[in-house]
Amino acid sequence: MIITSCGNSLSIAKNVARQLHATFSPLTISSFPDGDIYLKFNTSVKGKKVVIIHSFQPDADKSLFDVIFAAETAKDLGAKKVILVAPYLAYMRQDKRFHPGEAISSRIMAKHLNPCIDKIITIDPHLHRYKSLKDIFTVSTVKLTANHAIGHYVKNHIKDPVIIGPDWESYQWAEVIAKEVGCEHTVLEKTRFSSRRVESKMVRPITLKGKNVVIVDDIISTGHTMIEALKKAKQEKARSIIGIGVHGLFVEDGFSKMKKAGFNQILTTNCIEHLTNKIDITSLLVDELKKER
Repeated sequence: MIITSCGNSLSIAKNVARQLHATFSPLTISSFPDGDIYLKFNTSVKGKKVVIIHSFQPDADKSLFDVIFAAETAKDLGAKKVILVAPYLAYMRQDKRFHPGEAISSRIMAKHLNPCIDKIITIDPHLHRYKSLKDIFTVSTVKLTANHAIGHYVKNHIKDPVIIGPDWESYQWAEVIAKEVGCEHTVLEKTRFSSRRVESKMVRPITLKGKNVVIVDDIISTGHTMIEALKKAKQEKARSIIGIGVHGLFVEDGFSKMKKAGFNQILTTNCIEHLTNKIDITSLLVDELKKER
């Protein structure tokens, strides 16, 4: 088994290779003077399983093209099997045509990966309108979740917590993590006035006063949804407010905005590399890849 990466998720790739006693060989990726991709494998992959570990952030567009080039090249060089491990899989949020004329980017992304990848492993993909990854992928897929890792962290590092999902879509994370921790949970009902203006209220009222409120979501993008949830927790006199995301994108200066809004802590898994990474998901990937040995 050869473990490689297109540049993102290098730390995870190296740790996975070490724990699996597999060869880690980084790709050489650069550009020709005209901007075309140059890609090169630095070890023989003929007859071997090639595992590309690469989150599609930062730079989702480049990530997609690099992964396609790497996978196609591995196949052309005689790899027995090509597995994509994408801790964060981009393009999944555009899962329908919200307005006339829009591209359904999740389906387009999948169409480009299906021919060159034999198996896809990802963590907490955005499946709010799809029932499973099989709705768009024709290859073998594995959907892992960071719920246990997040629940374990909260249970061992945060006293007297309550879990809040900032909107209905986050309910699946809030409920499972609360059960893992053994604490109360609720979700907020979100009214969106624009892409950046959101207001929220508790669907099932619970006591937040004096509690350490943990707001959990799968993706922290601009941070606006998390900040609206924080406002509610502040109104209810929470002792402290912690924001946890599986995937921390923090676009449009989202991290600074969340800090300025008053979060006591902002934590993420290392699905996307960021200074907020406190929850390690490497073991999830190692356990799954052991099945390929």
